[in-house]
Amino acid sequence: QVQLVESGGGLVQAGGSLRLSCAASGRTVSSYAMAWFRQAPGKEREFVAAIDWSGGSTYSRDSARFTISRDNAKNTVYLQMNRLKAEDTAVYYCAASPQVVVTNLWDYWGQGTQVTVSS
Repeated sequence: QVQLVESGGGLVQAGGSLRLSCAASGRTVSSYAMAWFRQAPGKEREFVAAIDWSGGSTYSRDSARFTISRDNAKNTVYLQMNRLKAEDTAVYYCAASPQVVVTNLWDYWGQGTQVTVSS
């Protein structure tokens, strides 16, 4: 079993930045791929970024603004979000799975952290 706890969400003005954190525990999380998803009200959950277990491969829906990284010594994955826009407002979820998954069918999910961008 893997437990995921997100933090770092909040209210920010458009153009600002936030860094989300996801603390993982249980099993050998350092060997798991990790990802961030988001879900805005009335919309489906969508992919934001993913990273393999080593950090050697990363994927992002907007690499110019969203950067995913991890610190396996701390069992933590981060999402750096820059130049935020109002449409980035959503609940952001951390996910884990043995390998990077191209769909939203990841094995483990956190409870989410709210990000609100004011225009």
